[in-house]
Amino acid sequence: MPKINGNEIKVGNVLEHNNGLWSAVKVDHVKPGKGGAFAQVELRNLRNGSKLNERFRSADKVEKVRLEQKDQQFLYETDGRLVFMDMETYEQIELDAEILGDRRPFLQDGMTVQIEYYESEALSAQVPQKVTCKIVETEPVVKGQTAANSFKPAILENGVKVMVPPFVGQDEMIVVDTVSMEYSERA
Repeated sequence: MPKINGNEIKVGNVLEHNNGLWSAVKVDHVKPGKGGAFAQVELRNLRNGSKLNERFRSADKVEKVRLEQKDQQFLYETDGRLVFMDMETYEQIELDAEILGDRRPFLQDGMTVQIEYYESEALSAQVPQKVTCKIVETEPVVKGQTAANSFKPAILENGVKVMVPPFVGQDEMIVVDTVSMEYSERA
């Protein structure tokens, strides 16, 4: 694994530190008036989710880890475990449903999910950024209400609440951005 200087750490980097795998969540480069510059880094443990704040000077060396990314197809859920299939080898793996966090409701049958592996251990999974969902409950469309910045609440088929423009009605299909958890467009 390549070693990088402490001042080269960027958000999203995965580091081997204190005998664990950590993802850099926030990086602030600080140059105090007296003394050398350093990077104040907020780290999140990829295995248990704990957080840690560390200071890395430019002379400090840290191990940067490369994660292998694989696209896998979601098959089904059983007892709080999600079953995915590797689309090249047709091998099936089971992961804890908590791996998706608050993006879990957007997981749909047959969906392709990107799973990150360190050696043979699955560390994270991400649903696609744009997902099509059906609105099951919202206020009716009011004719003539065209204000560009007014939104109304809507409940999707997966139970997630999002704000939608006034022209979008019940039983319509919309595209939701899973990163910001917001309405993106009509499907």
